[in-house]
Amino acid sequence: MKNLTLSISYQMAQLSELSQEDQHLVHSAIQATANSYAHYSHFHVGAAVRLENGKEIIGANQENAAFPSGLCGERTAIFAAQAQFPEQRIVALAIAAKNPQGLIKKPITPCGQCRQVIMEVEDRYQAPVRILLYGTDGILIFNSVKDLLPFSFVDANMKK
Repeated sequence: MKNLTLSISYQMAQLSELSQEDQHLVHSAIQATANSYAHYSHFHVGAAVRLENGKEIIGANQENAAFPSGLCGERTAIFAAQAQFPEQRIVALAIAAKNPQGLIKKPITPCGQCRQVIMEVEDRYQAPVRILLYGTDGILIFNSVKDLLPFSFVDANMKK
């Protein structure tokens, strides 16, 4: 038996350090939190994706009393983008969240289901999705969901 090590690289930045394009995407995610229906958790998540053609699509979490019938903000944005522009790959995804006290300090990360969906998008288009996780204390930046889901399961796993 041998011990192995896994390491990832990511960045932490302030909003002002991002490009204008990324700042706009983060602001879109923040604004999308207002579209959330979080009647039960009171935890509002907004997401925004930027497509290869420059278009932005937003999403927000939608809760339902019949758990788990709701859907995360990340997946609403991704599925809306894929339904409207299936030929356009997703270049970047920004995620923001707020609770009753306001925007959260520490960035949230996508849940496991959302990570798998993002992985499928990367696999589908054979290109990484840049992920921007917003918190008032700073923004975590990942160059691919593989940094958040290193042992992923994709279509190729079923063929070998």
